[in-house]
Amino acid sequence: MGSARLYALVATILFSTGGAAIKTGAFTGMQVSSVRAGIAVLALLLLVRGRVDWSPRMWGIGAVYAASLTLFVNATKLTTAANAIFIQSTAPLWIVLVGPFLLHERLRRRDLAYMLAVGAGVALCVVARPVVTATAPNPELGNLLAVVTSVTWAFTLMLLRWAERARPGVGLSAVIVGNILACAAGLPFALPLPAAPAVEWATLAYLGIIQIGLAYVCLTRAVAHLPALEVSLILLLEPVLNPMWTWLIRGEEPGGWVIAGGAIIVAATAVKAVYDARQEH
Repeated sequence: MGSARLYALVATILFSTGGAAIKTGAFTGMQVSSVRAGIAVLALLLLVRGRVDWSPRMWGIGAVYAASLTLFVNATKLTTAANAIFIQSTAPLWIVLVGPFLLHERLRRRDLAYMLAVGAGVALCVVARPVVTATAPNPELGNLLAVVTSVTWAFTLMLLRWAERARPGVGLSAVIVGNILACAAGLPFALPLPAAPAVEWATLAYLGIIQIGLAYVCLTRAVAHLPALEVSLILLLEPVLNPMWTWLIRGEEPGGWVIAGGAIIVAATAVKAVYDARQEH
């Protein structure tokens, strides 16, 4: 369990860098989504040496995951990185509602207490309506896309957990298939690609190889050993780090409410992690 939580934490840190990288000004949301996914496919195929499960089950999971990829990139492009990631982070609420039926995993009382704390933190983070800026040109639409992303992301986590329980190691196949679908779905809206500076292309390469490829290697190893709800709760550290990277790199200030909400999420996550570790011993 300890190593699985470490993998989940590394995945979370890598995921959190996505907001700043997605905000690159040279590419549209669909261009970022499609190119990032295509690069991720190449990196992951090299990693697994072409051994991919192409079963209908993988295509089904991959389709849900592809929707999450595409929706989140476009949400981040349209609203602030903080709002996009915090709204997506309501995914555990959907897992609480659906997880017991889909995965037959028992919901613990302390999970409910943790969810209440996280809900309070997220509420603080989105209480202030974002204004239109150069990095958040359509906050209302972006927030709506983020809400839909929270649902698709919740089902992605649950389906990855379900697939790993049935056949360990198969999760990366779903990730590869999902990125293939995301790349293909976005390509008609992405072409023609712009003549962007080398640093902008390097940013897309980072998104595909590290922020998606390496992160999902860690995530699939984590979901093989941890309940979907616990994985989703560890991933809630991403909303704390994501706006921080975007503020440092892009100058997009998260605001006082986001900082306050993030502090609650960090504190709640730390308390839960310590409590869970003690329970195992």
